[in-house]
Amino acid sequence: MLKEVHKMLDSLYPEMVEIRRYLHQYPELSFQETKTAQYIADFYKELGIPYQTKVGGNGVIATLKGGKPGKTVALRADFDALPIQDEKDVPYKSKVDGVMHACGHDGHTAQLLMLAKTMKEFQTELFGTIVFLHQHAEEYAPGGAKPIVESGALDHVDAIFGTHLWATTPFGVLQTSKDVFMAGADRFEITIQGQGGHGAYPHETKDAIVIGSQVISDLQQIVSRRLDPLETAVLTIGKFEAGTAFNVIADKATLVGTVRYLNTDIQEKIIDEMEKIIKGVCTANDATYDFNYEKGYPPLVNHAGDAELVLEAGEKIDEVHTAEEVVPVMGGEDFAYYTIAKPGAYFFTGAAKEGHIYPHHHPKFDIDERALPVAAKTLIQAYFDYQEKN
Repeated sequence: MLKEVHKMLDSLYPEMVEIRRYLHQYPELSFQETKTAQYIADFYKELGIPYQTKVGGNGVIATLKGGKPGKTVALRADFDALPIQDEKDVPYKSKVDGVMHACGHDGHTAQLLMLAKTMKEFQTELFGTIVFLHQHAEEYAPGGAKPIVESGALDHVDAIFGTHLWATTPFGVLQTSKDVFMAGADRFEITIQGQGGHGAYPHETKDAIVIGSQVISDLQQIVSRRLDPLETAVLTIGKFEAGTAFNVIADKATLVGTVRYLNTDIQEKIIDEMEKIIKGVCTANDATYDFNYEKGYPPLVNHAGDAELVLEAGEKIDEVHTAEEVVPVMGGEDFAYYTIAKPGAYFFTGAAKEGHIYPHHHPKFDIDERALPVAAKTLIQAYFDYQEKN
């Protein structure tokens, strides 16, 4: 049966590309994906597959119950876009100013819809139940996964699998981990209040730019000097705002950044060390501060047995020449909430476009569309292998 499934997915490749390119032209930002959600719902309505809308927000869940008994397994795809101007010179370039699918979620959606269309044809022969989970708002915390889990819509699910089309991994390669796969991702903002004044009289001021610069310099020592070298973490200041004119000493500075980590104990250590440094520098300079730390997505931890199923599934896909376990990446993913709630695994499907390799969230981001059916085949292969194992 699986050979026939793979064959049908190959035959649907043109439609898969057509859907992906349509969605690419009409992206919607996180929490604003009403038209995309409606497009997905209309697709399932036409297929005759029961579905729910507005799950945890803009989420859409469709359920295909097989003709034979088995487990209930969810397959997830996200569908939100990013506030980035599309700079590609292609016919399917985004038509929405300042918004684009710069992370491949259009492709995630297209392959899952075509997988649903395929499996509808094999419904009577299908073991178990497939839950096609279309998730909104992956890009920005609090994200869409957490409210979907909290809604109870997945309480009956036995396991969940998901994939990300990975634009920097070669076509034909699948990657995953049997433990931590992606990092926890937090955001922080520091506001330093000094005392401004004339640039000619610095001794009468408390220069917020100088103080902010010292804070930045000292914060870099957390990872390099205050954490065990065998632990992994990133602390990045991505935004530093201060000052109004060339001859005015700034009275206030704002620092915004991110912390990435693989271990929650390290997360707490970093927060504690940041507070000490900020307080110490500001106290020494007679300045005040406000430190706002927002905990975002937790680390994405795969279940070992389910990750092994993904690797084994990859070996059964003709287009896949390498299915490998890799070290964690420091990007974040709210799929983490699913594997906290349920067994499951997440993996990367290589989608690097030869001659046009740009990272995710880049204005010229694009994917090798041949990866779309590969993603679908691997997901359904993992589904069948899970049914057989359990």
